[in-house]
Amino acid sequence: MDQEKWRERLLTNEELFIGEKTAFRSAVLIPLVQLKGEWCVLFEVRSSKMRTQPGDICFPGGRIDPTDESPLFAALRETHEELGVNPDSVEVLAPLSPYITSPSFVVYPFVGIIDYEKIIRFYNKNEVEEVFIVPLQYLLEHEPYMHEVQVDLSPCINFPYDKIRNGANYQWRTRSVEEWFFEYENYTIWGMTARILKQFIDSIRK
Repeated sequence: MDQEKWRERLLTNEELFIGEKTAFRSAVLIPLVQLKGEWCVLFEVRSSKMRTQPGDICFPGGRIDPTDESPLFAALRETHEELGVNPDSVEVLAPLSPYITSPSFVVYPFVGIIDYEKIIRFYNKNEVEEVFIVPLQYLLEHEPYMHEVQVDLSPCINFPYDKIRNGANYQWRTRSVEEWFFEYENYTIWGMTARILKQFIDSIRK
């Protein structure tokens, strides 16, 4: 009887990974637009007035609020706030795999089609410096390049070394993080946006 209860509770667990419920959760939309018969991916350049990551290239999106019904709801809400796109007008194609940078930070990406003509007139200039597009065919034909970043763990000053074998001499394992870069004209797309973009391009290339 106990085993059946455990099985039922384990099978109804909705967490994608350990720590998801307490992680910083955000959602983004990869906006596809059609211009002159050609499919393109739209990007934002964050306003220089923004407190965090001013001038960075990104997709529309942001933190998932407690009042958001789902990650998709959050992605569409943020897209509306940043680009002025009515959520009902977005043709959502599919979700991508979540991007888990660490157990404390996760991004849920979605792919959707939006109207470019509405964006160029109504995007929020307080948050968005500019918008630009990259032809999808260009992204399919031009491979990004990668550089590795070494991440070293640094325990806090009050870490309980007395509880672990080897104490302060414990050998923390370093890890490498792949940083991908896409180049297009005078734009360099990198970081989280590039990782999500690469997953999208790899998925449709298959």
